[in-house]
Amino acid sequence: MPHAAKAATASRVIAFTGGGTGGHIYPGLAVIERLRESFDGRIVWIGSEKESDRRTVEEAGIEYRAIPSGKLRRSLSLENIADAFRVLAGYRAAASLLAELKPLLLFSKGGYVSVPPVAAAARRGIPVFTHESDLTPGLATRLNARRAERILLSYEQTRAHLAPELRERAFVVGNPTRRAIRLGDAARGRAFLGAPEGLPIILFLGGSQGARQINELVAAALPELSAFAFVAHQTGEALADAALPETQATYSERYRAYPYLRAELPDVLAAADLIVGRSGAGTLWECAALAKPMLLVPLAGSGTRGDQVDNARFFAQAGAARVLVGKDARPERLAAEARAMLADRAALAAAGRAAAQLAGADAALATARLILERIGVPQ
Repeated sequence: MPHAAKAATASRVIAFTGGGTGGHIYPGLAVIERLRESFDGRIVWIGSEKESDRRTVEEAGIEYRAIPSGKLRRSLSLENIADAFRVLAGYRAAASLLAELKPLLLFSKGGYVSVPPVAAAARRGIPVFTHESDLTPGLATRLNARRAERILLSYEQTRAHLAPELRERAFVVGNPTRRAIRLGDAARGRAFLGAPEGLPIILFLGGSQGARQINELVAAALPELSAFAFVAHQTGEALADAALPETQATYSERYRAYPYLRAELPDVLAAADLIVGRSGAGTLWECAALAKPMLLVPLAGSGTRGDQVDNARFFAQAGAARVLVGKDARPERLAAEARAMLADRAALAAAGRAAAQLAGADAALATARLILERIGVPQ
């Protein structure tokens, strides 16, 4: 891009919104990485008052502005009354902030915090793009899609879940992943973990917030897992203290636990032979981008809309993963599946190739190009 044209963008603003989990933030940060290659203007993230969301965005060098937010529930609850007031307060704060920023476009990555900014942007005539990471759209996306100029999807199959009148606005781009994820080094990851050469590495991930079920499965299955593999485990910061008492010392030669993997994650992912964890969209696509085979234990049952089960089964049908859900998610079954997958190296490699095929091209770049095209920035 010519210097004069690039400098001319300096006073222009693009706003992002979303939050609640890493799956609603990291894909947006991946898009911002690509935008920065052509856009020198101001980028502002409108998010919740959750400190972990703010920290993640600000550590990426992005300006963060918090608004009140209320949870969106499908069930009847007295908490809905209080949340309705928080949503209204969020709308007013978002409207005021958008009036101040005057963004050229608002990009929504979903989560309940995104609904008020999208509504306020549509009211002011600001173009809205919204992105859905999961196979089936969540409530926030269903609400935001009606106000969005473009609805960006990770899967072609998601289009069928949209209202018929919205489908022509939908574009399949995939789920954006950060460039750093693709630049991990397996040797550095193995050195960081202290994993012995020649021993396969199983990486357990519970998502950005950790997962009590995953932690309990690791604790119960570790005696058998450590007989044939080195186990690396992200416990989640909130669950770190109670995750695996005394386990680190007992299995010190073949087990490492970490509350959260940040800068080290790309290297650890690169080093892993098998990844076991939830099936949130972010985890799935980051692993798929690296052609990693997966053993998935999706969040299921009451309190979830079933999106992780849908995601997991889609990857399993494509040959990229095996799935343990419900009664199948037992320690002995997990250990047996992991042992079988690692023992058949040809099948393991085939699963990795199937995962990479699902990840496809660079979704962050495709998304950034659509945004730049809409706001008239040369590429």
